[in-house]
Amino acid sequence: MIEKNYKIEGMSCNHCVMVVKRELSKLNLTKVEVEIGSAKVNFDETKISQSEIENAISNSGYKVQK
Repeated sequence: MIEKNYKIEGMSCNHCVMVVKRELSKLNLTKVEVEIGSAKVNFDETKISQSEIENAISNSGYKVQK
């Protein structure tokens, strides 16, 4: 199990949080916590990759800071 924190560009309000959380909830994650500008997720690396998580964030209209 991996816990990973992501910094996210472009989020400015609670609506942004809901949009990102909704996209991440479509994935097989153990735990999801989203705040303005960040997300913390727990996941099984044998079931999901970090790139899938980053793609979900991008699909919600925001950019992951690297």
